[in-house]
Amino acid sequence: MTAAPLTDWHRLAADAVLLDGFHALKHAVRFGADVPVAVATDRAAALALADDLAPDVRDALAALLTEVPRATYTALVPRPHPTGVAALAVRPERAGQLAVLARLPRTAPVVVLDQPRNLGNAGAVIRLAAGFGATGVVTTGTLDPWHPTVVRAGAGLHFATAVERLEAARLPAGPVFALDPEGDDLRDVTLPDDAVLAFGSERSGLSAELRARAGQLLSLPMRPQVSSYNLATSVAMTLYHWSATAR
Repeated sequence: MTAAPLTDWHRLAADAVLLDGFHALKHAVRFGADVPVAVATDRAAALALADDLAPDVRDALAALLTEVPRATYTALVPRPHPTGVAALAVRPERAGQLAVLARLPRTAPVVVLDQPRNLGNAGAVIRLAAGFGATGVVTTGTLDPWHPTVVRAGAGLHFATAVERLEAARLPAGPVFALDPEGDDLRDVTLPDDAVLAFGSERSGLSAELRARAGQLLSLPMRPQVSSYNLATSVAMTLYHWSATAR
């Protein structure tokens, strides 16, 4: 690694978003992230991946990637990725993210994770939301949705949707549908495009504050004696139902 990229990495690392692995970098570049520095232990192998999986961003990655020794790479990241690729991206301005979430009319729901605890689950939900074209993902509580583990689990798709943390009292406008085992069967409801879809934490479910804000409680189909679904699975089922019935 030349002195300039190494200096840039250490200068930016404290405030930047860590893109962990080839796919995170690929998605971030594809969806317009500002990526000032990127490294690879095997630049040729990373570009070969781009040729196979992401030819649309191959030239951009070629301009970004600097090859570094394995020891240098492992010193820069907390958990080395099998692809040996890492980068730093500029986190989107909060004001811009909030503006996207608040914009009306909306053409796709906002997903709310109420006081989530599991970083990997939060990242998986963001990946799902990006795939379905949701307007964004909001978390309440203490979990930072831009934590490096969340970004890793989200494969860099934070840059394909709006992602922010808000208090429950400041959720985006729109009818709130909260997932709860005691709710109405999701299959009997058509979810509007401006819906706010709220999911409780993996451990304790919906908070009293968010439950009180819900205009309707919805339940997912589940056979008796099965206690629950994984959070990301619940979000996937709900977004699929929206996508299949709202158009």
